[in-house]
Amino acid sequence: MSKLHLFDMDGTLLHGSAAAVEISRQLGVEREIAELECRFAAGELTPAHFAQLACDLWAAELTETQVTAAFEGAPWLAGIREVWADIRARGERCAVISLSPGFFVERLLAWGADTAHGSRWPSVPIRQPLEPAGILSPSAKVRIPGELCVRYGLSRADCVAYGDSMSDVELFAVVPESVAVNADHHVSSLASYAYTGRDLREAYELVRTSE
Repeated sequence: MSKLHLFDMDGTLLHGSAAAVEISRQLGVEREIAELECRFAAGELTPAHFAQLACDLWAAELTETQVTAAFEGAPWLAGIREVWADIRARGERCAVISLSPGFFVERLLAWGADTAHGSRWPSVPIRQPLEPAGILSPSAKVRIPGELCVRYGLSRADCVAYGDSMSDVELFAVVPESVAVNADHHVSSLASYAYTGRDLREAYELVRTSE
């Protein structure tokens, strides 16, 4: 039976960081984005409001060169390409679903993800207004896998989720297998397995050895 492996990005594939943090580091506005991240984690900002404030923070200066530098310099877990290559070699599928900007998330397609889904932001350099309707919410992490299951001829029972925080709670609640990767208390009690470390191959092996 095939499986659909669903990966969160911020805090999961990215160790202790997020796309917004890495992009802001390139622009020298780490303090400002840290304040927004804290407000978001406290529930003071919706995903759309956070995105709008981040967009305002970056719009004057962000370039493709800086996005590339942020992506390439980010603290990715080791073994991502190897895990995705093994998944595909086994005839299974892997998808990344993140609330972060699609122009960052979609770069993971080149690493072997079958699909990558992020929030719809204006293209870089940012000259157009951000549309709140294009910003994903945690419920999208349930909706999008449902759509992918239809595309691939699978069901929710065939899904494995990998995540770390509050935005993954809804997904962890509806899939049969889940891995809490360097996770906080929001998902650690919901997960089938827990992993702490810097190598995705080790987290993936928890699923492999359970087969």
